[in-house]
Amino acid sequence: MTPAGEIDYSARQQSFESWFQTPLGRLLLADQRACVDHHIQKLSGARQLQVGLSHRLPLASTADFSQRILTTPMWNSAIPDGVAVCDADELPFPGDSMDLVILHHTADFSPHPHQALREASRVLRGEGMMVLIGFNPFSLWGLRKLVSRHRGGPWGGRFMMKRRMEDWLRLLDFSVESAGSSFFQVPLQRAVLSDGPGIVERVCGNRFLPVGAYYCILAKKRVYSRIPRKPVWQGKKVIAMPGRGAVGASLSYPGKGRNRSGAALNHNQLEEY
Repeated sequence: MTPAGEIDYSARQQSFESWFQTPLGRLLLADQRACVDHHIQKLSGARQLQVGLSHRLPLASTADFSQRILTTPMWNSAIPDGVAVCDADELPFPGDSMDLVILHHTADFSPHPHQALREASRVLRGEGMMVLIGFNPFSLWGLRKLVSRHRGGPWGGRFMMKRRMEDWLRLLDFSVESAGSSFFQVPLQRAVLSDGPGIVERVCGNRFLPVGAYYCILAKKRVYSRIPRKPVWQGKKVIAMPGRGAVGASLSYPGKGRNRSGAALNHNQLEEY
């Protein structure tokens, strides 16, 4: 049971996963797969991790990586090998263990989007790449989310701004390699069944206007060289300063104004050297 006032992200994730089986959902997923393949076609490495909503929605299946791992927040008996059941903000992988991390609408449907991004950064090795996909609020899809009372499918997501995600990535020491929006289809199921591109596709399909349904950000994790520690001072390397008039005296123990034998210090016990 979800307390009153809190969003049930688990239910929204399940609704979004089911929505991908609709004609519009299948068209969106195909476009996202093509977009991700375009960005990572020259990448290779040992491990590729996709943090998403379901293991049934894999991306980058043609990438040249030795091991591909997917995560899903919900367990079921049909989960295949290579799939980890976990939340996006608590990944069960060691740090610096992945060469590529793909976040498929992770921030849109996570209760803690910033922590999910930090976890992805933690498991990604230095100079590794991250691909982040999220819904664009400055689009017809964002407009429909504002006017729609329905919170199923994609309309239950956050639709976070691309600039905000880029700022978060830079705070985590990433450099944004490329960023752009894609998929200019009208967010209506019946529009998919019509023949030929609509007016939105014809006007915005040139990709000069950043009003696509989703954005795709490619970022690299930067690694800084360690600052060398200063050598510890050694007594034999200390240069003695010549001079006269320096005065030294031992501490007075056990009583104030007394030496170790208990005798009081006087002016004659101060030695000049």
